[in-house]
Amino acid sequence: MIQSNNVEIHSIGLHKVGNKYMDEPLELSTELINLDDYIKNILVNYFLSKFNFFELFSLSHQIDVKYNEIFSISQEIFSKRDISVTETVDLAKHLYEQSTHPKIKGGEFYIVYFKDFVVNDKNVDAIGLFKSENKDTFLKIHSNGGNFEIESESGININKLDKGCVIFNTERENGYLVAIVDNTNKGSEAKYWTDDFLHVRPRKDSFNQTQNMLSLCKSFVSQLPSDNGKVEKATYMNRSVEALKEESVNINSFAEQVFETPELVSEFKQYKETYQKERDIEIDDTFETASTAIKRRATGTMTTIKLDKNFDINIHGGEQYIVRGYDEERGMYYYQLFFKEEK
Repeated sequence: MIQSNNVEIHSIGLHKVGNKYMDEPLELSTELINLDDYIKNILVNYFLSKFNFFELFSLSHQIDVKYNEIFSISQEIFSKRDISVTETVDLAKHLYEQSTHPKIKGGEFYIVYFKDFVVNDKNVDAIGLFKSENKDTFLKIHSNGGNFEIESESGININKLDKGCVIFNTERENGYLVAIVDNTNKGSEAKYWTDDFLHVRPRKDSFNQTQNMLSLCKSFVSQLPSDNGKVEKATYMNRSVEALKEESVNINSFAEQVFETPELVSEFKQYKETYQKERDIEIDDTFETASTAIKRRATGTMTTIKLDKNFDINIHGGEQYIVRGYDEERGMYYYQLFFKEEK
């Protein structure tokens, strides 16, 4: 869907955005940066190499997307097909105003105008917003009169992008097409980039529909009673994954295929309604699936039974060949596994 093989940096602005809560400064530059082609190629790799472009979002606002500051500035930039210092300053100020969590690190903020992305076989311009927060230590070796000297220097590792966002000049009426990376914050402070600064929502596409359905299944199965160990839960998750491998999904046939009994099918459908309201998402009753979403969202521990600290049983199917019991003499539970050959 999205290709970045021939992408070029057309223009770039750079500011330093501190943590407003910690009274760190906002340092604004007065000019865009002039770069040679060699540095531009390095930066393209630094900015884009961590994006997978599978999970995509749109800019949003609780009232209307036109009130989203990133959206309105992006419109101005795309209308001119280039960035200006004024727009980069406005974006930096907006980011600074959202940097109020004590755990947010200050860093360099890059505003980039890209050309020659390919989206659905069409050349598309894009705006890149990137922030580098963490520094690495690098060694520099110097030769001096037949001897060597070693110095250390702090700098940005071009293989480690901290935060990134690419806004594609397509689907403007829906808040543009947006890709996001956040490799540093995982707690509540992470929301300042996606929710407070960008204010994005997942697109209602096959990838997110498939991810949401798989997450729904994991949530539903996890809260089911487990009178007979975890085999039954692992079975439900395996069936869910297999059902989502079909080209399309219908909620009625999906529920019957995975959960079988009328009581559990009905309970799943009711749970789906509550799940959607609590997370402000919508899973269609019928949708096209995306295999990439299944690969990214592996069922993990839901299909693995951990027995004390000694054994793990990974269940990929064949639940009819595993039996759980209790040994009165040892006072311990056990599993019996039946198979035809050992590999």
